[in-house]
Amino acid sequence: MDLDPLKKMVPTRHAISLLEEFKKFAFKGNMIDLAVALVVGTAFTQLVNSFVKAIIMPTLAQFLPGPGAYTEWKIPNVPTGVPVGQFLGELVNFLIVSFAVFIFMVKILGLLIRKEEQPAPPPPLSKSEELLVEIRDLLRKPTN
Repeated sequence: MDLDPLKKMVPTRHAISLLEEFKKFAFKGNMIDLAVALVVGTAFTQLVNSFVKAIIMPTLAQFLPGPGAYTEWKIPNVPTGVPVGQFLGELVNFLIVSFAVFIFMVKILGLLIRKEEQPAPPPPLSKSEELLVEIRDLLRKPTN
């Protein structure tokens, strides 16, 4: 049995190469951008959640008939009482966050990407290419 390949394997070399490979992966620009987007997205969601729970839903509760705060709205004649108000608050929260993501991803980034993807104008035709185009156009002309 040949143990030579096992002698060539050095665990520290594999560990270092694995560490270097991980650093290349983790510190790519895309990965860092993704991490920043996750943190900002989480903070934005918390902000919208607070806005909905502290401002929108209590204001809505002032105009809609019902006892107490919106979190106490329940479907009547159900023994356990389904908490409809709390669900409506979460629904409004979801709609605001999804609308903001739609505006950012589709409208703003879509405009930026479209501007970047403008094709460059084709280079001017050489003299021989111009002649070939003329010949092609003459051949396409119907003869009477």
